[in-house]
Amino acid sequence: MAGYYPLMLDLRGKTCIVVGGGPVAERKIRSLLDADAEDVRVISPTVTKGIAELARSGSIQLRLGEYLEQDIDGARLVFAATGDPDLNRCVAAAAVVRGALTNVADDSAYGDFVTPSVIRRGDLVMAVTTGGASPALASGIGRDFMARYGPDYAGKVERLRELREHVRLRLADPDERRDLLRLAAEEALAGSLDELTGSSDADRMDEWIRRLRAAADRRQT
Repeated sequence: MAGYYPLMLDLRGKTCIVVGGGPVAERKIRSLLDADAEDVRVISPTVTKGIAELARSGSIQLRLGEYLEQDIDGARLVFAATGDPDLNRCVAAAAVVRGALTNVADDSAYGDFVTPSVIRRGDLVMAVTTGGASPALASGIGRDFMARYGPDYAGKVERLRELREHVRLRLADPDERRDLLRLAAEEALAGSLDELTGSSDADRMDEWIRRLRAAADRRQT
């Protein structure tokens, strides 16, 4: 079994092709849209109601018809999800020639990558995979993550992003920046992010920094 290198891709401006129109293809399409993919193109003679609705809304481009090799010209990512193993392998072979990364549904050996179970909480993205060995296990672990890291983490991550930017502007010492940001992350994990008061965002961030400095001083005594 091949090992996989985990990474997060920025799909803005990248052409993503999905060949197939069934439920598996629809899941692939929705995962791309969840990742803010802007150029998703789907090729299939028939599609689910969900895919048809996404096409009507303008979220994806849809060509109803049989797959043609030129359909994947210019693609950065290709998903072969037709339900026909032989056709999927043909799609994958054509994608390799074009230098596109390829995922083959239910047959990871013929593709470049597998799609993990993904949990999104705003900018917090957690991905779990077993390398295709047990998608059910990856899904189960993903559900555990969803229960542990609830929807409130979207707001926590946004606040930590704001703090990080503010700290970079306010504090010159890189060690102090690192220590305060680590303390803030610990607060988020412990569920103890307090409400901040102040007349402006800058005031609130300054208050947070003062509180974190006080906590850091207490740790050193």
